[in-house]
Amino acid sequence: MDSNPSTSELPPGLEHLIPIDHILIHQDFEFVEAILGFETANKYKIKNKLGQKVYYAVEESNCCTRNCCGDYRCFSMRILDNLGHEVVILKRPLRCSSCFCPCCLQKIEVQVPPGVPIGFVIQNWHPCVPKFTVQNEKKQAVLKIVGPCITCSCVGSVDFEIKSLDEEIVIGRISKHWSGFLKELLTDVDSFGIHFPLDLDVKMKAVMLGACFLIDFMFFESSSGQRPKFPISYRCFSRYSLFLWEN
Repeated sequence: MDSNPSTSELPPGLEHLIPIDHILIHQDFEFVEAILGFETANKYKIKNKLGQKVYYAVEESNCCTRNCCGDYRCFSMRILDNLGHEVVILKRPLRCSSCFCPCCLQKIEVQVPPGVPIGFVIQNWHPCVPKFTVQNEKKQAVLKIVGPCITCSCVGSVDFEIKSLDEEIVIGRISKHWSGFLKELLTDVDSFGIHFPLDLDVKMKAVMLGACFLIDFMFFESSSGQRPKFPISYRCFSRYSLFLWEN
């Protein structure tokens, strides 16, 4: 692990990550998406372990891509600070994740400031276990991320372990938190936690945000076949009831 540079050497906005070893990410509830099942651009709040908002993230993708390509869609994710300044941008191209097509697996690029790559998360081929390599701006491998064979969230967290390159040492994890039965059944609103060492290179902390969003879209973003199907009248009533209950 690299030590953090001085604040003056950091890309603008990343200084908020220096004192953090735990990040919470909560996806916003979208009323139109919940009621009609029409895929809208995702929005997230990014908080520290005290629940204080540090950043918020907004997906940029077109309507056709979201509703035709589903969770495989390409997008840009803009991460902004509390003053609305763009700090990080994530770029995900349209690719597949099938073990039968190892030449076109998933990846995401992390830019800070926008236009300047500081790292990449690359899916590695494996027949049954999710694996990723975390790279720095020079595309040199720095860390590994290894998920469980079964990524279904059933009343418990799903952990993707952040490991050393030889996969012998676990230094952190990206966890998909259980959101409650109604949310899990009727929406694709997800919550995540990211744990990493306090002294991890601050640029790698930002890259972990990219890894978390890539994992969310690959394994937990709802598509037509991922959740039980109900008659539309039942879905509308149930989701509207959930919306009223939360608000």
